Amino acid sequence: MKKISYLLFSLALLSGSIASAQTKKTPQNQSQTFPAEVARPKLVVGLVVDQMRWDYLYRYYNRYTNGGFKRLINEGFSVENTFIPYTPTYTACGHTCIYTGSVPAIHGIIGNDWYDPETKRSVYCTEDTSVVTVGSTPSPEGNMSPKNMFTSTITDELRLATNFRGKVIGISLKDRGSILPAGHAANAAYWYQGTTGNWITSSYYMKEVPTWIADYNKLKLANKFYAKNWETLYPINTYVNSTTDEQAYEGKSNTFPHSLAQFAGKNYDAIRSTPYGNTITLDLAKLAILSEDLGQDNITDFLAVSCSSTDYVGHAYGPNSVEAEDTYLRLDKDIEEFFNYLDKKVGKGNYTVFLTADHGAAHVPGFMQANKLPSGVVSDRDIASKLNTYLNEKFKLNNIVLRSMNNQIIFDHDKTDQLNVSFDVIKSASIEFLKKIDGFANVVDISKISQATLPEVQKKMITNGYNARRSGDLYYILNPNWFNGSSTGTTHGNWNPYDAHIPLVFMGWGIQPGASNKTHYMTDIAPTLAALLHIQMPNGNVGEPITEITNK
Repeated sequence: MKKISYLLFSLALLSGSIASAQTKKTPQNQSQTFPAEVARPKLVVGLVVDQMRWDYLYRYYNRYTNGGFKRLINEGFSVENTFIPYTPTYTACGHTCIYTGSVPAIHGIIGNDWYDPETKRSVYCTEDTSVVTVGSTPSPEGNMSPKNMFTSTITDELRLATNFRGKVIGISLKDRGSILPAGHAANAAYWYQGTTGNWITSSYYMKEVPTWIADYNKLKLANKFYAKNWETLYPINTYVNSTTDEQAYEGKSNTFPHSLAQFAGKNYDAIRSTPYGNTITLDLAKLAILSEDLGQDNITDFLAVSCSSTDYVGHAYGPNSVEAEDTYLRLDKDIEEFFNYLDKKVGKGNYTVFLTADHGAAHVPGFMQANKLPSGVVSDRDIASKLNTYLNEKFKLNNIVLRSMNNQIIFDHDKTDQLNVSFDVIKSASIEFLKKIDGFANVVDISKISQATLPEVQKKMITNGYNARRSGDLYYILNPNWFNGSSTGTTHGNWNPYDAHIPLVFMGWGIQPGASNKTHYMTDIAPTLAALLHIQMPNGNVGEPITEITNK
């Protein structure tokens, strides 16, 4: 069925107005006429807005400009019911899924971090000690590459399809938001170094940064934005889609205006938690288009951009804060300027852009409780400690639980292999204990997930998120709007729609305006791009092309 859908979609594109020559209908026994060349856009731009809930497309719609999010919705095709098909729903997993069309069970990026039973330590998703920082002083911030990702990306497949003539560049404040989308074969991936204010890369990609990056770093533009401080874009009393300013359940410095001037020349990392982090990201994206001549010939290039400040602001203040609303209103203007630049430099109709998110976010528990809605928090540290105490009392087992992370319980297998009691007995006892913790809805043995009595959506998402070499032993499911975190701010990671329902809008070359409420998944983005570009799907792909976007 997947192959049929892919073929039909490809043929629809070839036969449509986007083809370089129109196809004629011919008698049954005569040969079909096809275009002399395969038509493709000059540039594909992927925009991932970190922590953008789907409802943000419409929550602030009336306040958006005509050229940003509204332009996407009105000129593009919105896939309204797009969901993440795995859990936990974290940043690294999301960026990887978007570009691989695959799930953690296959591509291996099961979280931002995970516990490696072979090395017996926590592993960061893009860490690579075999490479060094390029573009700044040596630092662990630069010891990064895509080596921990097992599969290819749509960007890798574009490189292969063009015999490495098409350029691929990734840009994000976060290393994982740049490296994982850009893929293994990228020309470059750049991320932000908070200690210096430089955009850096690693020796995986190059020996030294190009002149345009080095010159941009000298400007230290963060200082320019710090001088502005952070005031609301509009009068604060007009932010009616948000709670009033200064709520106790928000993070520190929760009152407008936010003073930033004190960070100039001292704390370049602070810009991440302001809307200006998105501004400098999209500014660098424009500079990359100019400096690398992206979209300037008939060989398709790909620019993968992730706007991360929405995530930092969201974590600190939550979805209902004035800070979140102001950040999206400012991002809307930044996106408008970015689209205008693409129109001017690449040409309207010559590029394809898609906008999506790596995950959503839960409402802040304090906000929920203030409005008589159920919610709460749990702590990984407390979960592991309580379970260890229980197992020690019941079985005389000392610290047999190594970690609680990524909604998973990880046991010390060196100890479990030497016990007189069966590991299945330990897991069963642990499950019964954990189920009694406040906020826990269910706990399952991941190795026996097919036998678990769970709603199908939960079972499927846990299965898709389980990687045999990297995942833990038990998976716990929390009640709705309960999460692992603190009492201020918010987070994400669960299976629920507020974390898993993401925006997805395509616009530009090959895309007809419209919308669909048919259910699609994050895994469908990469094969849709593959069909649009007439190239191979990524090698771990499990998604299907979204055929509605051409209205053919």
